[in-house]
Amino acid sequence: MLRIFSFALTFFLGVLLMTSKTEAGDPENTLHLDLEYGRVVIEMRPDLAPKHVQRIKELVRQGFYDGLLFHRVITGFMAQTGDPLGTGVGGSGVNLPAEFSDAQHVRGTVSMARSSNPNSADSQFFICFAPAPSLDGKYTVWGRVVKGMAYVGKIKRGDPAANGTVIDPDRIVRMQVAADAKD
Repeated sequence: MLRIFSFALTFFLGVLLMTSKTEAGDPENTLHLDLEYGRVVIEMRPDLAPKHVQRIKELVRQGFYDGLLFHRVITGFMAQTGDPLGTGVGGSGVNLPAEFSDAQHVRGTVSMARSSNPNSADSQFFICFAPAPSLDGKYTVWGRVVKGMAYVGKIKRGDPAANGTVIDPDRIVRMQVAADAKD
């Protein structure tokens, strides 16, 4: 009986450790995006977009994203943020070369926004609400939501007639690299 209990306890602890490791992943390549609704955990993908991940981490560590609006949110498509002007035309001032991959834009994908110039991504990014195969290979995928997609789903939607422009939009409360997080 003691042997069975010992095995069960070991198995349970192993599952618990695997689960917490899966949620946390590599703290240096994990973001905590805090919304008023709760925490969204994003696993960054330096294997797909090393320059974009490096730049996102630089901006996060500068506090660049804290307080920024979700200025463009389209039901069934995506929520976009990262513009310090809140209009969709601003950025950090540093354009990044495209790092397109074969990664698909599915629910929870985090990808860079850009203009018609493939090398114009800066600080704006979006989180997909649903698959968007028309974006595959044309936008730089740099991460995926691994926890908190229900909170992303609560972000206030914009007007479809105004290309998703949001009146009184939700904001990023705080964004942190998990390795730096205090909480």
